[in-house]
Amino acid sequence: MIFKATVISAAILMAMASTPAQSKDTVKIAFIGPLSGGNSATGIGGRNSAETAVRVRNEKGDSKYNYELVALDDECKPNVGVQVATRVATDRSIIAGVTHFCSAVAIATVDVYHRFGFPVVIWGAILPEITYAHDYKEVHRVNGSMLDETEVATNSLIDMGYKKWVVIHDTTDYGNVLYKMFQEKATKRGGEIVASFGVGANQQDFSAELLQIKEMKPDVVVFAGLTPLGVRVRSQMEHFGVETQFAAVSGIMSTSYFDALGKTAEGTLSFHNAAPLTSMPGGKAFLENYSKAKYSNPPEPYGPYAYVAADLIMNAIEQVGPDRKKVQAVLNQTKNYQSIAGPINFDDHRNNSVASTRYVAQDGDWVQWEKSEYASGKRQLKGR
Repeated sequence: MIFKATVISAAILMAMASTPAQSKDTVKIAFIGPLSGGNSATGIGGRNSAETAVRVRNEKGDSKYNYELVALDDECKPNVGVQVATRVATDRSIIAGVTHFCSAVAIATVDVYHRFGFPVVIWGAILPEITYAHDYKEVHRVNGSMLDETEVATNSLIDMGYKKWVVIHDTTDYGNVLYKMFQEKATKRGGEIVASFGVGANQQDFSAELLQIKEMKPDVVVFAGLTPLGVRVRSQMEHFGVETQFAAVSGIMSTSYFDALGKTAEGTLSFHNAAPLTSMPGGKAFLENYSKAKYSNPPEPYGPYAYVAADLIMNAIEQVGPDRKKVQAVLNQTKNYQSIAGPINFDDHRNNSVASTRYVAQDGDWVQWEKSEYASGKRQLKGR
């Protein structure tokens, strides 16, 4: 009897050993951003950051699913964005998306996500209307918005003594709304916008605008647009001798700004809805994990939010499985989610408000104002 039981036990063990361990189901999530064109540095940094979140989750080994990131290029163009959004939203194997840096693309795609019940988490676009214009419960945002950035930008510039403004803005919803917010807030703080110039995102020549600005002698030129346009404006300011302080919001905060302008970038002021990466609760760990992949591109200022968006989605899937409606319901209830960038709290329109930080371009990097040589008085901004 003992021998027989031993043989049976051995047979069972051999059978178990010959049976492969049950593999996890693979769940797909999408990443959408500008992977080509003038804003590609930000898009690639965002994709790499979302990819890092997926890799970290998979390597832990304690998740219920194996995750796969499907990355697509929206080219920072609304028509392309709608096509790409439709492609992922109609692919039932993709459960949710980490979507969009460019506001003009993000606002163009919200109807698609709503129509197909596809939950998304915005990782970079700051136009408030993306979450507030409709009550689309599929659309969430982990980064801050123009509401956060323009408040800090206006107060900071006025307090620095820059009260006479000229605004150059692109004519997309992004640039137009930024201009309106600056117009309202600067006036309330005692500032004056003496002129504004709406320009096309692809405009190349700014001689007419800049020669007028040179005659006006404003305290500051406030730019409301993205990096490629900002580079052209700033370089031509130098060419035409417009010796005026240049300031913008997070749309220009990319390494490509320095790559294109070199020393001309020095002293640019900008305002971003995020603390420096080194000040974020999980910033150090994020950088270590990002570096392991030996990417040729840095994460860029919005990379941490792409990581957070991917992590938030995977956390929801872990709770309720790869079901779009259930994942959306979990995301909608997000309160005090402890992310690498700090706690994420969605309001009734699924928007996460983030206090903005002041930055200045110093020696080819975006340096927090308080830690800069400009703040200490070692260097001087224009007009101060």
